[in-house]
Amino acid sequence: MQLSQDVAPGVAWLRTVMVNVVFVEPEPQDGRWVLVDAGLAGHLRVIARAARARFGDRPPAAIVLTHAHFDHVGNLERLLDVWDVPVYAHALELAHLTGRRAYPPPDPTVGGGLMAWCARLYPCGPIDISTRVRALPDDGAIPPLPGWRWWHTPGHTDGHVSLFRDTDRVLVSGDAVITVRQESLGAVIMQAPALHGPPAYFTSDWSEALGSVRDLADLSPNVLVPGHGVPMSGPRLTRSLRAFADGFHLEIPERGRYVGAPARRREDGGHDLPRDPWPAAVRRGLAGLAVTALAGAWLWRRQWPGAPPRRRFLPGDR
Repeated sequence: MQLSQDVAPGVAWLRTVMVNVVFVEPEPQDGRWVLVDAGLAGHLRVIARAARARFGDRPPAAIVLTHAHFDHVGNLERLLDVWDVPVYAHALELAHLTGRRAYPPPDPTVGGGLMAWCARLYPCGPIDISTRVRALPDDGAIPPLPGWRWWHTPGHTDGHVSLFRDTDRVLVSGDAVITVRQESLGAVIMQAPALHGPPAYFTSDWSEALGSVRDLADLSPNVLVPGHGVPMSGPRLTRSLRAFADGFHLEIPERGRYVGAPARRREDGGHDLPRDPWPAAVRRGLAGLAVTALAGAWLWRRQWPGAPPRRRFLPGDR
């Protein structure tokens, strides 16, 4: 059974509850493939089943990361326990992948939905895969993906990248452009496709995010595979993305911690941060509500008909 879904020749996607991973074969005849992002924690077996269904026992040539937020690297360390492969990311993401720098704290005051209000609970600390991670080359090439190039699309994170194939204009956008209002739990459940900017609660530079959306619109993609939401394709996508970029100012929150002043990296591994707009008492009260809401959503999701069946095996099992 194919858990992943084809969206373009040699490109398939798989949702791990609320975030996608992508399987890419640059040239199907040569047997190589690459995993883009590593999904939400707890989905090792689902990713492994989907990979085995498509590629048999062949491990990927590499794992490429659009960025290193918790929901995009959740299964990374466990996958690397089984697959002896390199991991590629932008040079500015390496500090988050070698244990040296946490991300700026999320901003729950933006977006106005339950997923945003719960953002205080989301991990922002680094992981350490120092022995596996490599910086993407400066020329835009992706070593294990001939025919593809990476675009620096910062704003959501400093080192965020998107991947593009010129031959048929397939864009793997990560979180630079997504197709669901990620701040809303209801929208995440329903998955009705519509263009949106990066998840607001983790976006620390809105000016950069605007520039990234405009850059991606200039590529005129024919297929969009986002980090959150369902893929979109066709001439309507090209027109809609251009219009979305032109009106992106409507996506920028009116107020929020990083709206007027972005987070800035310091040489010592920290950040210079704007003032936290939430009083401590409000933070404590909403944290309790957020825990309850997330627990309820998780229990409900276990019964969701679209959820993949639970299995007990690892990538090397048959």
